[in-house]
Amino acid sequence: MGSPVFAVPILRDLADASDIIGVVTQPDRPAGRGRKIEQSAINEISLSLSLPILQPIKIRDSGVVDHLRKLNPDVIVVAAYGQILPRSILEIPHFGCINVHASLLPRWRGPSPIQAAILAGDSVTGVSIMKMVAGLDTGPIIAQKEITISSDDTASSLSEKLSNLGAALLLESLDGYFSGKNKLINQNDEEATKTHLIKKEEGRLDFNISAEILERAVRAYYPWPSTFFVWNSLQIKVIRAHVLDNQQTQPYQRMVFEKKPAIGTVKGYLVMDVVQKAGKKPMSGEEFLRGAHNWLDRE
Repeated sequence: MGSPVFAVPILRDLADASDIIGVVTQPDRPAGRGRKIEQSAINEISLSLSLPILQPIKIRDSGVVDHLRKLNPDVIVVAAYGQILPRSILEIPHFGCINVHASLLPRWRGPSPIQAAILAGDSVTGVSIMKMVAGLDTGPIIAQKEITISSDDTASSLSEKLSNLGAALLLESLDGYFSGKNKLINQNDEEATKTHLIKKEEGRLDFNISAEILERAVRAYYPWPSTFFVWNSLQIKVIRAHVLDNQQTQPYQRMVFEKKPAIGTVKGYLVMDVVQKAGKKPMSGEEFLRGAHNWLDRE
């Protein structure tokens, strides 16, 4: 059970090593400016591997649960599926349901662990292989592996690293889990931190926050929902930025540093290396300024 690109290496490696009797993913939905119907990444790879696919609107529907019972799986592996599994499904497989979660649980439970780790300025994160129970990412840990978060990691680049790490760790730990050799470790709920489902409006940059935190947001929200600010009634996405904190600043004050646009915050300037105007391709900060002759004008 999975949907986005994060789950692709996990399914691909599982298909190479085991007998996949079914794949459950989100329904095809309209996406993008043209609202074209798009398949999930897992749907696409499942079709290429000729795997049977199920795309229920609601996973808890009785017909879906009955279908899964008839499949009689030994184990269900879940990776960023996008719906909460009811107890009726968790109890179907002989070995239960296993989740590949992109954090070092109990830190960053919930739907947005990769973004949360970057936003918090964490230096490390990792992958947890967890036996699922009724509760959001609260089950016992089968295996964990740590990875360093680079200073230039975005949600996209870190997701790719964690996805490949999760695929490898899953295959390493399955035999020990099935045989009972792997000792399951209960999570300490008192150490738990939670994430929430990110909304598009969270990408709007608030320059009453420090430039350091905003730079993290630029990386955490790339490629979605992406960070942005409004200038001259235009929405400008910030694709890549860095912090200049050795200058006296004033929130929302526009400046130019090293031929790049910068905006002041409560602490430091956010210097924009790559930006994107609405409906246009990404461009360098220097290129943006060549067409923004009134950048330093007061509004």
